[in-house]
Amino acid sequence: MGSSSCAETYILVFTLLFSSVSWAASSSVHQNFLQCLTLNSNSSTPITKVVYTPHNSSYETVLDFSIQNLRFTSSCTPRPQVIVTPLLVSHIQAAVICSKKYGLQIRARSGGHDYEGLSYVSEVPFIIVDLLELRSINVDVEDGSAWVEAGATLGEVYYSIANKTATHGFPAGICPTVGVGGHLSGGGYGTLLRKYGLAADNIIDAYIVDSNGTLLNRESMGEDLFWAIRGGGGASFGIIVSWKIKLVPVPSTVTVFTVTRTLEQDAEKILLKWQQVADKLHEDLFIRVYVQAVNGSQEGERTISSTYESLFLGNTSGLLSLMNESFPELGLAADDCNETSWIESVLYFAGFSGQPLDVLLNRSQTSKNYFKNKSDFLKEPIPETGLHGIWKLFYELKNATGMIIISPYGGRMNEIPETETPFPHRKGSLYSIQYVVNWLEEGEEVSKRHIDWTRKLYKYMAPYVSKSPRAAYLNYRDLDLGRNKNGNTSYAQASIWGLKYYKINFNRLVQVKTKVDPSNFFRNEQSIPLSSWWKK
Repeated sequence: MGSSSCAETYILVFTLLFSSVSWAASSSVHQNFLQCLTLNSNSSTPITKVVYTPHNSSYETVLDFSIQNLRFTSSCTPRPQVIVTPLLVSHIQAAVICSKKYGLQIRARSGGHDYEGLSYVSEVPFIIVDLLELRSINVDVEDGSAWVEAGATLGEVYYSIANKTATHGFPAGICPTVGVGGHLSGGGYGTLLRKYGLAADNIIDAYIVDSNGTLLNRESMGEDLFWAIRGGGGASFGIIVSWKIKLVPVPSTVTVFTVTRTLEQDAEKILLKWQQVADKLHEDLFIRVYVQAVNGSQEGERTISSTYESLFLGNTSGLLSLMNESFPELGLAADDCNETSWIESVLYFAGFSGQPLDVLLNRSQTSKNYFKNKSDFLKEPIPETGLHGIWKLFYELKNATGMIIISPYGGRMNEIPETETPFPHRKGSLYSIQYVVNWLEEGEEVSKRHIDWTRKLYKYMAPYVSKSPRAAYLNYRDLDLGRNKNGNTSYAQASIWGLKYYKINFNRLVQVKTKVDPSNFFRNEQSIPLSSWWKK
């Protein structure tokens, strides 16, 4: 979708525009839809105040605010008929009821970080329900939990927890502008992964609006649907309104470090050792690696750097003891380490060290770019010869930033069964890899060149990654893996991508989908199919 040129998508865009114009041109349908919203929402706060159409002066601002990937801001990108920014649950319910009645798709957006733009782009006439105004957070330290509305960002969650307690945290992602609605429903992991598992593993309850416009909690939705939305993606089943999360204990002192090594500093040898030990280290220790090409010491020379970024749930002395025993090759010294609090470590990993805590309340990234990401899971270390091929590909990349981000598993992830939630990548996975390329230059040819590079790297990695299926992470959404046609597809077609994300859990997700949304109202290019399409 995002990688196609305007010329290649001309027919599609023309069709979409024709459909949009046809719908908008019918003033009676348009007025009936807006009237439907009013009739089905709470009259004390009129929904008309939070409805934006292309005729509103604020439409473009509201649409663009949460778009994080500039690939989906071109003139080729289909735009919604209406944007609703609900203030009440009844506004969400009205949007569902009226969209269903008038044949519009719904895309729900909480932070806009989805890699393929599926929360704000559709190939058929659609509306956006943007949850950015539903972001209240109520932390109950005594109960060890918090209710978080789906429009809140991770930064807002961490800020709210820190304002109530210095000895609790939550195991979710590193980027503070990510919205919790999608992040938690897809799994969600960060620096506490090896100690406490995923964000989805620490959800106690939830509220969701289903395809009938009914508000359900864990008890009323049933355990099957509650299971499905904790790692199977909420967008296939309804609109998540809020999550009840379980807080986790963190020590008053944690230690962080960032150490970079180049090939001239034995980066290859160190990375080979990291692959052997990272998943086996004490669960209090998380060390991830960024690998990329950088300028060498000589002008015009390029080399490979590997940056080790770590959180240890303890003090420097304890960290150095573990490192000297299990990973001395890195050569970590006391001067490399920084003792801090858990919330300060959140700022550290987000790139905000030394800044006031309220920087976590910023909802939009300070800078945006074009990007394409892909993912893999590995069960065996990449051999030395395999690394050499990666270096070669990095040297080929021009005028863009390319890297691989490698995150270790083990610890708590080895203890949770792969069927506990739809997220199946548990025991046996040494680590996950995210392939990243981002650039600033505009133009379809530029985008194509960089996306092709990412696909080339992904193809090269095939011999070294998981197989049968080659696994992928839902929150690193990748339409290269396959897509539904206008949200409809056969089970066989959907299983091509579905088994990569969910493995053996895909079949159960299909059954849940068929039960709770038999009309397939909530659908997108990679939504869960219905079991009635099993042989189609």
